[in-house]
Amino acid sequence: MFRNHMVIAAAALIFTQAVPVQAQDKSFKLASPDALTDTGFMKHLLPRFSLKTGIRITLDDTGAASFGADGTPVFRQGDTLWHFAHAETDFTSAFEAWLLSDVGKRTIEAFAPDGAPVFSADVSATKVAKVAALTGDAKLGEAVSLKKCGRCHVVNDTNRMNAIGSTPSFALMRNFGDWQERFETFFLLNPHPSFTQVEDVTEPFAENLPSPIHPIEVTLDEIEAITAFVSSIPPADLGAPVQSQ
Repeated sequence: MFRNHMVIAAAALIFTQAVPVQAQDKSFKLASPDALTDTGFMKHLLPRFSLKTGIRITLDDTGAASFGADGTPVFRQGDTLWHFAHAETDFTSAFEAWLLSDVGKRTIEAFAPDGAPVFSADVSATKVAKVAALTGDAKLGEAVSLKKCGRCHVVNDTNRMNAIGSTPSFALMRNFGDWQERFETFFLLNPHPSFTQVEDVTEPFAENLPSPIHPIEVTLDEIEAITAFVSSIPPADLGAPVQSQ
């Protein structure tokens, strides 16, 4: 009898050790009304959040988080004030904080498929907007930039003679008021989508539509590192404006 118990215990231990420990899935489901989803806004908003945090959001009517008439006001569409309601988790709370942050607000108001913004982030929210800090590795960002961006853009003096003259340099783009968002979401801005893949964010190229040039593959960490590196670059001196005679 004692031996049988020992065999069962040993088998249970082996089974327990054989079952791999699953990493926590950084994702949640979000319910979005058709009136909001049909605008195309979710395809603009959600990938940018995932890029910044690594948290995936899947649209699903059964989601514990939702946009609607209840919860925290997060953006306005004409006379409609959209709210975000959610069951409290680290991931849904991170999404709410991002929507109310400076970066999130700029992202909301940058959605302008016909040239005019569709949503406003001015909802007179009582919560204090949080400024997103740049936490990437700037040294890594410089190395990645030279390797993966330097074939087109002047990254620094070391590749000044090897880049394409018609593309703006990093120092020039540092002058743009929305430079941070541009670098964080460059893979969505033409012509990058045709040859850029972001691990766990973008869909693979269709087999019948391969990238026309050698593709660039980057990770979310590398994009954060690139953005941190660009933040350390002094904006290019564009000189004084031309004075009319």
